[in-house]
Amino acid sequence: MDSPRTAPRALATEAVHAGRDDLARQGLHAPPIDLSTTYPSHDSRGEAARIDAFAATGAEPDGPPVYGRLGNPTVARFETALARLEGTPAAVAFASGMAALTAVLLVRAAAGLRHVVAVRPLYGCSDHLLTAGLLGTEVTWTDPAGIADALRPETGLVLVESPANPTLAEIDLRAVAHSCGSVPLLVDNTFATPVLQRPAEQGARLVLHSATKYLGGHGDVLAGVVACDEELAGQLRQIRFATGGVLHPLAGYLLLRGLSTLPVRVRAASANAAELVRRLGADPRVTRVHYPRVGGAMIAFETAGDPHDVIAGVRLITPAVSLGSVDTLIQHPASISHRVVDAADRRGAGVSDRLLRLSVGLEDVDNLWADLDQALGVPSRPTTDTTALQGAVRLS
Repeated sequence: MDSPRTAPRALATEAVHAGRDDLARQGLHAPPIDLSTTYPSHDSRGEAARIDAFAATGAEPDGPPVYGRLGNPTVARFETALARLEGTPAAVAFASGMAALTAVLLVRAAAGLRHVVAVRPLYGCSDHLLTAGLLGTEVTWTDPAGIADALRPETGLVLVESPANPTLAEIDLRAVAHSCGSVPLLVDNTFATPVLQRPAEQGARLVLHSATKYLGGHGDVLAGVVACDEELAGQLRQIRFATGGVLHPLAGYLLLRGLSTLPVRVRAASANAAELVRRLGADPRVTRVHYPRVGGAMIAFETAGDPHDVIAGVRLITPAVSLGSVDTLIQHPASISHRVVDAADRRGAGVSDRLLRLSVGLEDVDNLWADLDQALGVPSRPTTDTTALQGAVRLS
């Protein structure tokens, strides 16, 4: 689809142009949306050959499209662009982030590798999918230092999230990749996005996104995507075809459009977040602030008072699940996003009952602070307990 390039392009340039390089040759400026579910063809022998090739390797069929569950040209544009941004040979899009993770687990299980090594915290539904064994997988939970010892002959995957949801804990991805040996490492890169880190450059074989979040960026699309090498991409396409977890073409269009502003949005929201971290860290009503060294637009903080009062008290900020939109969202993980995780496991992973997660948007930072200030209520302590601040907090 894309023309050959003679020199590397900066991420901001790729975000605007990747997946669109053929448009000018077609006399187009905006990418078209192909809503077809099926495609006419009088060459049934050719279709049979393309389907046989797909069944053998999962490679994208050459020639005209065949059927929407095999692939869609609009979705393929988004996949091309995301792979470019993450620095991987391929990417495969799904109907949601959980559909994407499910496909990865099914690919490994199909190879007889049902054991997963994982590090908490993870997104609550990812944690639940592994713990409940709904796909026949078995999980060993460990810390990063224990990954090598947790591996077995039947281990098919190591799964980490960095920065992690919701505590924003970070992991040395290069060290973890070394500990995995030949076992594929999957990194959930939803919070950081390729703007802030590219896990494939640090040894990850699979990079997962809930594309619902920053990649879409406007709270109006549900999607997931896995960036990886072509061998795994072929296997994931086969699972997607068999299970039907396909991404709708309109969602693919919205995601491609979202990528074009991703660097600008992430950097602007990150600047807002850094300023809110500074103010929250100096506020006596806040006992602890979590903010990753890699930066970003996500903040977690623990309140001296009742966190539910803060949720009930915001007026500009929206109390809602999800994250990564242009507007600021706040939620109480122990009540919502991580409610499905056992309470002891949740607390053991650092998700306290007083923790709030803030997805910072693009509003004026003074307006955001004014809303947080009134929602936090009357100060309950005379001084700030700076010793309680997490080591990863950046207050500048």
